[in-house]
Amino acid sequence: MTKTLLLLANGFEAYEASVFTDVLGWNLYEGDGSTELVSVGLHSELTCTWGPKWIPDVLLDDIQLESYDALAIPGGFEEADFYTDAFDERFLAVIRHFAAEEKPIASICVAALSLAKSGVLAGRKATTYAHPDSPRQDQLAALGAEVQRQQPFVQDGNIVTSSSPATALAVAFWLLEQLTTQENVQQVKKRMGF
Repeated sequence: MTKTLLLLANGFEAYEASVFTDVLGWNLYEGDGSTELVSVGLHSELTCTWGPKWIPDVLLDDIQLESYDALAIPGGFEEADFYTDAFDERFLAVIRHFAAEEKPIASICVAALSLAKSGVLAGRKATTYAHPDSPRQDQLAALGAEVQRQQPFVQDGNIVTSSSPATALAVAFWLLEQLTTQENVQQVKKRMGF
């Protein structure tokens, strides 16, 4: 059984978190049954971008990072105070740990900015929210990443970044493939109706 840490910042997008809960959850019942997902936050209750509340399974201070095999991070909105947690040193230390261990790191949309802020994207190819009037890709470049502006999904080694919520399922399926096999992913996709 593999264990994935779903790292949640206050203000995260519920949809972007739900793709990980669904894809890895479907794998439990319709795939090879080998994936466990644990949601982790800095607070005992988190507020999603649009207001719903989320109770993380475990507080960050109470986990042993060594017991996790992969990291998943959804993005969120500045207006919902996402970057307060997403740029918190405790949050960034988790990212550095997974990068140092070369374990899979799956990030969606602006979660790439947390990766870059932690230093793990320095000199690496990446992307983030790509709407034409958004400053996010310029911010990613300023934090040291080699921004792939026209790519919706960028893999550089063990790290995936993506450009919008539209890429969320692709990121979750990529993570499932890292944890299992391509054949297993196809089975799960088929059972999910893809």
